[in-house]
Amino acid sequence: MKKITLVCIALIVSSTFYGQETKGLKDYYSNYFPIGVAVSLRSLSGPDAQLIVQQFNSITPENDMKMGPIHPEENRYNWTRADSIVNFAQRHGMKVRGHALCWHEQTPNWLFKDAAGNTVTKEVLLQRLKDHITTVVNRYKGRVYAWDVVNEAVADDSNHIYRNSLWYQICGEDFIAKAFEYAHAADPNAILFYNDYNTERPEKTARVYQLLKKLVDAKVPVMGVGLQAHWSTFEPTEQQLRNTIEKLSSLGLKIQFTELDISVYPWEKNRRAKRTDDNDTFTAEREQQQLEQYKKVFRIFREYKNVVSGVTCWGISDRYTWLDEYPVPGRKNYPMLFDKNGQPKRAFDAVVSF
Repeated sequence: MKKITLVCIALIVSSTFYGQETKGLKDYYSNYFPIGVAVSLRSLSGPDAQLIVQQFNSITPENDMKMGPIHPEENRYNWTRADSIVNFAQRHGMKVRGHALCWHEQTPNWLFKDAAGNTVTKEVLLQRLKDHITTVVNRYKGRVYAWDVVNEAVADDSNHIYRNSLWYQICGEDFIAKAFEYAHAADPNAILFYNDYNTERPEKTARVYQLLKKLVDAKVPVMGVGLQAHWSTFEPTEQQLRNTIEKLSSLGLKIQFTELDISVYPWEKNRRAKRTDDNDTFTAEREQQQLEQYKKVFRIFREYKNVVSGVTCWGISDRYTWLDEYPVPGRKNYPMLFDKNGQPKRAFDAVVSF
């Protein structure tokens, strides 16, 4: 009898450990849209992997399909990590979003330089872009259903539409349309997204709209817009979020929230802040503020299910998140729906109670 009791207790504990509920996020939202998560190779084993399979039905490689990691040298591709992630998804019947084919960061220097170290011409850079996109998209054709083709090409400066990246300095705006054309030629069935952040701030919304309208009017094969959703308990407001969804979807584009996390601190990209508050604990006040924000945004996602075709969380749990180091190095953040032990937070309950 004692042995049987101990076994029963063990089964109960294991069934609730690390977020193992009977239903996962993907099940609650099965009539709405896929629920995804950003992953790395290290998260595909152990408790993280259990949580991924239980809760999500779509995955995005957080870094392993970006240009630098996957194509570090002109004549060398590093497929190992990306292949492992795609194979994991296939084994578990999950969708894969590819991220990202063209970006101004995590781009290898060789792409912009010739053998003598001089900046390459527009023609050379576009050919290299075409070769890269064609090779990567062809490899995962039929296994990656959607791609973030161009990432963050819109400027933060409200006086300019385009970010003054090396891509823009060498090619002008043409690299954006070309990237979509190359990706569509490589896999005509893939859904192609433009992806950016702070898209709910009105001035940024307007600039992203201006870019996308120009692409749509020119019949460029852009099919959706990825709104990164690196948000906080302070923003966006409900009206800002609604305005963004309605304005961008009016172009006939699908909307996906591609990198969702909700910081418990005010959010500012590109500002390396100094730590001024030693209280980086997950207080009851912060917990409640985050719960209300998650509850609000998921309610809005559901209301727009006719245009919202996916939501991806940019991390698995609070145990590890990129916001632990950015923008304040060493400050612990708690932006996910699962705590450091992989257990559902109160915000999780708010998101699935509808």
